[in-house]
Amino acid sequence: MSVVGIDVGFQNCYIAVARSGGIETIANDYSDRCTPACVSLASKNRIIGNAAKGQIITNFKNTVHGFKKFHGRAYDDPFVQGEKPKLPYSLHKLASGNTGIKVRYLDEDKVFTVEQVTGMLLTKLKETSESALKKPVVDCVISVPSFFTDAERRSVMDASQIAGLNCLRLINDTTAVALAYGIYKQDLPSPEEKPRNVVFVDIGHSSYQVSVTAFNKGKLKVLATSFDPYLGGRNFDEVMVDYFCEDFKARYKLNVRENPRALLRLYQECEKLKKLMSANSSDLPLNIECFMNDIDVTGKMNRGHFEEMAAQHLMRVEAPLKAIIEQSKLSRDEIYAVEVVGGAIRTPAIKERISKFFGKDLSTTLNADEAVARGCALQCAILSPAFKVREFSITDVVPYSITLRWKSPTEAGVGECEVYSKNHAAPFSKVITFHKKEPFDLEAFYSCPQELPYPDTRIGRFSVQNVVPQPDGDCSKVKVKVRVNVHGIFSVSSASLIEKQKGEADDVQMEMEPAVQNEGRPEDQMKMQVDQEPQNLGEQQNEDTSSSNKEESQPQEVAAGGSKLKVKVKSVDLPILANTTRQLDRDMLNDFVEFEGQMIVQDKLEKERNDAKNAVEEYVYDLRDKLCSIYEKYISEEDSSRLTLMLEDMENWLYEEGEDQAKQVYVDKLEELKRFGQPIRDRHREQVDRPRAFEELGKKLQLYMKAVEGYKQKDERYQHLNGDEMSYVEKSVNDNMGWMNSKMNAQSKLTIAQDPVVKVADIISKIQELEDVCHPVINRPKPKVEDAPEDSEKSNGAHNGPARPGAEAKGTQQTKPLSGEMEVD
Repeated sequence: MSVVGIDVGFQNCYIAVARSGGIETIANDYSDRCTPACVSLASKNRIIGNAAKGQIITNFKNTVHGFKKFHGRAYDDPFVQGEKPKLPYSLHKLASGNTGIKVRYLDEDKVFTVEQVTGMLLTKLKETSESALKKPVVDCVISVPSFFTDAERRSVMDASQIAGLNCLRLINDTTAVALAYGIYKQDLPSPEEKPRNVVFVDIGHSSYQVSVTAFNKGKLKVLATSFDPYLGGRNFDEVMVDYFCEDFKARYKLNVRENPRALLRLYQECEKLKKLMSANSSDLPLNIECFMNDIDVTGKMNRGHFEEMAAQHLMRVEAPLKAIIEQSKLSRDEIYAVEVVGGAIRTPAIKERISKFFGKDLSTTLNADEAVARGCALQCAILSPAFKVREFSITDVVPYSITLRWKSPTEAGVGECEVYSKNHAAPFSKVITFHKKEPFDLEAFYSCPQELPYPDTRIGRFSVQNVVPQPDGDCSKVKVKVRVNVHGIFSVSSASLIEKQKGEADDVQMEMEPAVQNEGRPEDQMKMQVDQEPQNLGEQQNEDTSSSNKEESQPQEVAAGGSKLKVKVKSVDLPILANTTRQLDRDMLNDFVEFEGQMIVQDKLEKERNDAKNAVEEYVYDLRDKLCSIYEKYISEEDSSRLTLMLEDMENWLYEEGEDQAKQVYVDKLEELKRFGQPIRDRHREQVDRPRAFEELGKKLQLYMKAVEGYKQKDERYQHLNGDEMSYVEKSVNDNMGWMNSKMNAQSKLTIAQDPVVKVADIISKIQELEDVCHPVINRPKPKVEDAPEDSEKSNGAHNGPARPGAEAKGTQQTKPLSGEMEVD
């Protein structure tokens, strides 16, 4: 069973796998551990990863990249509209209002959802994993930014299903990094001691995340997270692009932004220049040949100038750092270390500001690019029953506070309750008790819109069905379980109606319940006032399981005497209809899964077609080259000229009408060429291998002939062999020797340009026949000889072994070993 962790980044992806030797990062078919998050659509297939990145310039309208942040977002979202002018491909508004991506695929205009495009990328990563592991991959753990909302996380989960993956957990980037850091530490404090607090800073290509985590032996607990979702390495690329666009406009009169292809090239060159500046503070050149209108452009930049231009972005580095210190209520002295990861963390100005804020040197013990993927693989190994991993518990947090609002169809009042505060532990379940007479809706939303990097605060609407009053007309007690699961996704997971048994309603009515009750751990205690509908919210408690259609006896306190009466109640499960924000419905998801399968088949067919075409092209070039070198002696001059002309015609056909043909056409063309080329190859191979084969046969014949001569000359090494069998060996050796001599004589009369009279395979067959006949006879072991008999046995005429063939055993004979043979005295 494979255990895979996937880091799906904005720009690049990494795959890590847990093996018996530890965690290993997988290389793709380009021998690169990094797979670009690019998907290129073409007229016959899809190209994903490294090959797609190579088409960003040449096929920019149909090569999709930078789509990660469109998960769960509406087309009218301000962020989407802000990104739209920067993209070389087209965005499209879907019927659901979500963001779609419009490209040309199979010579048709197609609109794909973000889930489909991410599913394509995950399919490629899955294939890469299976190719490296030589086994199917299904279970995985996928990383997401810690600031992803419910809708974004559901969108990534849908994408994993489209790719045929079973995502065991969506884990936050910084949590995965914390796991990769802590699980190998042997010096962590014990659970009874003060925890070790470590800050993790992850600055990638498009976002900036910070978390502070408390470590004890065998566990980690995320205390707080903070982030800037719109600050990353690409902001610094854009600063340089803006500068050079203005520079080229002034010096070369080129309007770069009007040419998408030129703009993409400039982005690529600026990214390279930024990386060079991280290691060099002097002036560095930027040169692009044939940039626009066949004009070569040049420019230069140094680190000081770059930092001045990027000052507005560098100023944003400290805000998330201050936020986690405030949220975690830790002082900077209580921070043990600051671990930094992510590609953009290599920028010296960023590292300097982080180090200055905490007043200590930054720690870089983790791989800046692969740490997230390694943490994902570790989490997958922990969740998988196939691996035995050191016990390590993970407690994450809810990034935004979540509130529930409810209202019955016939009631005017509205009630609200904050069920999860910011940085509340996750995963976590809570049970809320309502008193209702009829079905009701629960609306979940994020409490603080100003904290949300997302315009829509809604999470979803959950309708609790089949609620009825008690037989006496009173409100029924409805227990509703809400949960933030391991993926960080909120849901109303179950609801149950508590039915009182007939005749016992009076006892239940006298039950005294606090407005809010939390029976969980001390840190989970909650205090709240319900002003408008106190009867709707009876109690809130932490639970992990819910009852299902069962009767239970509960002690109830009676006001009159203070005694407890046992009251039988019945719990009945209630159906819940969920309507979550921007999630794909089940039928559409199934259609996407089916369509992904069709595209995989199409990709496979196109790959086979291209392989067949490439095989013809390779054969043409290889044979033509060898006709002028090693094959020159093995074909007549007339046949060589004819074959060379045929190869030229085939080459011209490949680049004209043969450019786009069916797979079988290429297979037939290759067979046609091989009918002429294969005999030449065979003659060359036979000429090279035949002497060695004859030499091997000659050695075998000499070996067995020597044994026959030894037997005839009474050599003691062969006297235990049977005479008839040795005669058969001699005949076989003579026959094979005659066959070899005749074939060698016949072959010597032919030129090497003619087909041989004997093939290497025939010689090898003769060697095998000779071995089958002679080897068992010649190598038969001599009979075993026992120790010499005792004197008493000698007097009785006993002997230790069989007599030599032909000799009769007599009672007066004695035997003794001599040179491994039995002789009779």
